[in-house]
Amino acid sequence: MAVLKASPRQPKTTVVQLRLDDEARTKLAKYTEFLDCTPSYVVTEALKLVYSKDKEFQSWLIREHPNKLEPMSKGESFHLELK
Repeated sequence: MAVLKASPRQPKTTVVQLRLDDEARTKLAKYTEFLDCTPSYVVTEALKLVYSKDKEFQSWLIREHPNKLEPMSKGESFHLELK
């Protein structure tokens, strides 16, 4: 059984550029094929899963950012590089 479930609806999104190593990129492509969904959906759902499971992160987030998270401004860029 798949850990992530493909969603029939498309939520509002923001463009994020990231770099993946070859193994992560290949597995992402295969997982999107397996779920019949987009890479964006897999990355978003995987991050949500990590955030919900990481109790230390949740405590830090409440302590360091007590107000609700605000979305990024339109046009604001965000770059990740995973090695």
